[in-house]
Amino acid sequence: MDNVVVYTSSNCPHCKQVKGYLGDKGIQFEERNIEENDEFAQQVWDMGLRAVPVTVIGEHRIVGMNMTQFKKALDPEA
Repeated sequence: MDNVVVYTSSNCPHCKQVKGYLGDKGIQFEERNIEENDEFAQQVWDMGLRAVPVTVIGEHRIVGMNMTQFKKALDPEA
């Protein structure tokens, strides 16, 4: 499995959903809170995005809690 990075903010309900979903699947991920680190916020900005959650799995960038994109990124054979 590629490294999984989840960009979040502190009081974001969709961020909590994404983290819960990945946790339920047993997928380890690195959380990068954009409120706690300006560099993480800049990384999201540099992707051309303005909102979190953003989940990066390999070449996939998933904005929000998009089940279809998560399934495609996590199980490309499906």
